[in-house]
Amino acid sequence: MKIFAINRLLSDKCYFNNYFTAVILILFILLLPATMLRAQSSPGIIDWGADKMLNAYLMQQIHHQYALRNVRVQRAMQSVQGVKTYQQQLRASYQKLLGELPGNAPLYPTVTDTLRHNGYHIEKLIYQSFPQHHVTASLYIPEGKGPFPGVLLFCGHEAEAKATPSYQQTAVLFARQGFVVLMIDPVSQGERHQLTDSTGRPLTRGGTTEHTLLNMAAGLTGSSVAAYELWDNERGLDYLLSRKEVDTARIGCLGNSGGGTQAAYFMAFENRIKVAAVCSYITTRERTFELAGPLDGCVQIPNEGKYGLEITDYMHLFAPRPLLVLAGRYDFVDYTGAEQAYGEAKQCYTTLGAGEKVQLVTVDDGHGISKPKREAAVRWFRKWMYDDDKPVQEEAIAILPATALNCTGTGELNNSISGEITLQQYFLQTASSMATHRARFLQTVTPDAFRDTLRQLLGIPPLREKAEVEAIQEKERQPEKYLLRSKGEPPLPFILMRPPGSTAIRKVVIYLHDEGKRTLLDSSALLQYYLQKGDAVLLPDLRGMGETADGAAFNHPKFYNREYRNVTSSLHMGRPLIGQRVTDLLLLLDYLQSDPVFKQSVVSIKASGTTALVALHAAVIDQRIHHLEIDQYLDSFMSIIRRLTVKDQYSNVIPGVLRYYDVPDLLQMLNKRLAAVD
Repeated sequence: MKIFAINRLLSDKCYFNNYFTAVILILFILLLPATMLRAQSSPGIIDWGADKMLNAYLMQQIHHQYALRNVRVQRAMQSVQGVKTYQQQLRASYQKLLGELPGNAPLYPTVTDTLRHNGYHIEKLIYQSFPQHHVTASLYIPEGKGPFPGVLLFCGHEAEAKATPSYQQTAVLFARQGFVVLMIDPVSQGERHQLTDSTGRPLTRGGTTEHTLLNMAAGLTGSSVAAYELWDNERGLDYLLSRKEVDTARIGCLGNSGGGTQAAYFMAFENRIKVAAVCSYITTRERTFELAGPLDGCVQIPNEGKYGLEITDYMHLFAPRPLLVLAGRYDFVDYTGAEQAYGEAKQCYTTLGAGEKVQLVTVDDGHGISKPKREAAVRWFRKWMYDDDKPVQEEAIAILPATALNCTGTGELNNSISGEITLQQYFLQTASSMATHRARFLQTVTPDAFRDTLRQLLGIPPLREKAEVEAIQEKERQPEKYLLRSKGEPPLPFILMRPPGSTAIRKVVIYLHDEGKRTLLDSSALLQYYLQKGDAVLLPDLRGMGETADGAAFNHPKFYNREYRNVTSSLHMGRPLIGQRVTDLLLLLDYLQSDPVFKQSVVSIKASGTTALVALHAAVIDQRIHHLEIDQYLDSFMSIIRRLTVKDQYSNVIPGVLRYYDVPDLLQMLNKRLAAVD
């Protein structure tokens, strides 16, 4: 009983045991029967849409989570006290989702230039969000005697961010109507790309890809890109309030698209915001997952579904302060969902006696903050901050090129400021600083308590339903084909090959591969080698692998992960995909233990790639695994942060894992256990 690591995922070359390879080659020549070749031709087991099964299962789980949430909401909306109690619960859940935010640090604001225009001027601003990490922004200040109301304007996913024409038009319209506007470049956009080469050129195709890869890194430390965008905006508000031109009692925020996401998260977090408008974002999370699937990394926070938070809940947290929802009837952001979300928010505001303070403005257009939406937004802010509800008319302005609005000389912060730290570097520093906490935790935790921690982080249910096995192709024909079913989990297809005439099997070898059972079924000589030794071989397709792998059409290549929608849906509902696959392995162990033929069998697992990390976690959790060989495995969760552009790493993300352990810790634990058994 041992653990034998052949190779690691991030190594430059693959090295195999020479003896092992030689045995396979010899057996391939000598032992390859024709019957085995015939068996290889049809490894499929599921006779329905296997490639869509996992996503259908995840959507059913998400629907169930939101059904429970909707019951709680309707119960809360019956009284003022019910709403207030619900808001308190939401606030606690939201704080947990955000995790630990960076501490306050000096802003060190610098105005690098001023652009003067008729009726307003623009200051080009750089401020420090946290030590050695800076933000670029444009500050629009109206002419005249202040102080004026202040507005934070959050940009969507456009590459030019604060220089995007529609955002310039929005800021100027607000300034001409008597508002100081701070428009912030979001992380990974404008002058704030985080993954660049030495010249400042972005390494990825766009901001949404960077958001996603950075969110992957943030997740390992227990945070999210959304939390760091929120913090940049929080420090922006601190700066805005420091300006003498601003009336600190009259502060609002608005955002469009991805900026609408920021506005929703920010207004729910920050009590200093008195008025808000959200454009081309409000719908329901449930409808978004169902119709569009998960979007990029800054649009959702892992575990939102687990805590039962809907997009509407951020509106509830803002109630009863004035809130405007701007929607395009033909937006790709689902309009039916927008109506549903607004209807629920209206119910909340009405219960609080403030039904007039929430409004939906629908324009017959698509996505974005178009002219009628801009005019409606400014009118809304003037209504509540100037007691003026007259219609607002936008006049034409000259759009400035991005270079004119750049705050840096190079157009990129990370090669303009000496010692600037990118978010990737910050996440590495954060993960490294967690090493002391990990060491202390691992020194004091008992084996049983550590296994409980693993189950919680992986989202493994404390109790499993009985594993029932349905024979698809009986053992009279090789290979045997089965579906393992367990209530609350998707069916698990597997192939079983056993020596003929055996009544008790000495050893069961479970082979795992990222491409599924077909790949291993092609290794006919290796299979025959085990069968002639009297061992059984079990080849499963863990969920989302092999015949249940998600279709490429459902996973945009910009997300750098071939199963992105299932990975992100799983994180949303609080059950990381790696944890679900560990559950599959545990169910297979339950089946083997329940079958008299295998009850006394030694269980050996051989796994490669992503499945190796699955098998490693399973072996630490469950002592029924007696032997483990892993190949091409991830050597450390820290490696994901160091090399964000390596494909398909999101599948390995476990939120907050680096607070408790890293891959070498699991290897050490398992080596100790297996050595003790030997």
